[in-house]
This record gives sequence, C-alpha cells and structure tokens, in this order.
Amino acid sequence: MLNFTWNVFSQTGNLDTYLLYKEIEVEGQDKPDTDEDLALMDSIS
Repeated sequence: MLNFTWNVFSQTGNLDTYLLYKEIEVEGQDKPDTDEDLALMDSIS
C-alpha cells in the first residue's frame, strides 16, 4: 500500500496523498501491494 500511495503522489503531486503516505509510513502499515493496488496503478499511468 505504501508503494501505491507514493506512486499516486509522484504522478499527481496531490498533497493529501503525500500526507496519507506519511501517515501509513509512520504507522508501519506497509503491506505488499495487492493485485487490486497494482491494477489501480496501471489505470492512472
């Protein structure tokens, strides 16, 4: 999830996405990307 959030931020520059990224990073909830996350990344690129 952390990678997905960073990729969305890096492509959009959305500040809310960056803040979500930092929140996830601090909480230590970095889980491997799921197939759904990967499909979403493909759809925005």
